[in-house]
Amino acid sequence: MSTSTESLNEHAYRKSPAKTFATMSIPVLLSLVAEPLTGLVDTAFVAKLGTDPLAALGIGTMVLSSAFWIFNFLGIGTQTEVAHCIGANNHKETATTASTALILAVLIGLVAGLLPIFFLPQISTFMGADGVMKDLSVDYMTCRLAGGPAVLFTMAAFGIFRGLQDMRTPLIVTTIINALNVLLDWLLIFGIGPFPALGVTGAALATTFSQYVGMAITLYALHRKLRLKPVFDLPRCKRLLSIGWDMTVRTGLVIAFLLYCTRTATQAGAIEGAAHQGIRQFVVFNTMLLDTFAITGQSLTGYFKGKNDTPMIKQVIRQTFGYSFITGIITGGLMVLGADIFAELLIPAEAYSVFYTAWLVVAVSQPTNSLSYATDGILWGIGDFAFTRNAMCISCIIGIGFIGLITTFKPAQPLMWIWIANGGMMLIRSAMGCYRCWQLTKA
Repeated sequence: MSTSTESLNEHAYRKSPAKTFATMSIPVLLSLVAEPLTGLVDTAFVAKLGTDPLAALGIGTMVLSSAFWIFNFLGIGTQTEVAHCIGANNHKETATTASTALILAVLIGLVAGLLPIFFLPQISTFMGADGVMKDLSVDYMTCRLAGGPAVLFTMAAFGIFRGLQDMRTPLIVTTIINALNVLLDWLLIFGIGPFPALGVTGAALATTFSQYVGMAITLYALHRKLRLKPVFDLPRCKRLLSIGWDMTVRTGLVIAFLLYCTRTATQAGAIEGAAHQGIRQFVVFNTMLLDTFAITGQSLTGYFKGKNDTPMIKQVIRQTFGYSFITGIITGGLMVLGADIFAELLIPAEAYSVFYTAWLVVAVSQPTNSLSYATDGILWGIGDFAFTRNAMCISCIIGIGFIGLITTFKPAQPLMWIWIANGGMMLIRSAMGCYRCWQLTKA
């Protein structure tokens, strides 16, 4: 019997921990990879229109991705709260939490979609656009913001499914959304058949329409599982908003640190900036792989936390750490062995001179980096959002200070030192998270 439909008193993980962890993780990985692949298709289609449309697409996706990322607590917080309810075998509280999260997501989506519309020209100008590029980016963002409620609704819905231990439904919905998006991109960007050629605006409309289709599918699937009614519970809402505050502070500091790193690399020179961008893109992709284990660990930890089953929580901690750490070792080894291949794929030849030392630093950091994601998933699962916020605050502030020293003293090989700072920040974050999880295993 699958983990999404089995008796709440007997989770498949109890009988087959390794198999269940793997079968839960694989759909998560595939759903995480699907979106960036669709983004590549968007980019490839729009690139055929010219540099201004492509630059406008880049501005729009960067701004909107950052804006929607701020609300990721709707998925993460809801996943934990639902997992606790389902672990406690409380169907009524599960349905109430789910309904409250979805209504809150729509309300936030409406506000987040409407308010920025009045400032889009200024935002586009701030991002460096003017003329045709500015007009195209404003059109793109306007159409995408109309999909705000659907984006946040689906984000919360995926958290609900994962809290229910159902990792397959988000994958199915993600596949449908992205496949429809690609088809509509082709039809609306280039004007195939009866459709007009809308260019960048067509790409935005394709994404927005696909998101609302995904919203409808998730609502239908959730109603079948939980028999949802439109209930809005104020205490549950306050709990989610409290999680939202912790996550927003945490996310804001991460963004500040990463932007400071990028700014410092760019100021060091065009070569350093190009090499930094190539490495950063690989790290972003690798993050999705490690997030797979964190998300699975969060769902399982939350479930057994709801049951107050400490021995099983310890088992999940050990397994999440094991999968993550081994993956970090393998990734680091592949990075060292394939350095020349990655350099050829990721950066221009003139940046090779500064690439390799920084790449080696990132490779060596992978095992400890992997543990930082594992600890996040575990601690989110038990509901310790305040600790992960504080750990991120401390590590990012130290990391920002280290980057400040780099900009002040301008050492040789600045890119290497930037990634040493990044690795140090992750090491501090990992150490604090591991200590917290060790306390849980000793409880």
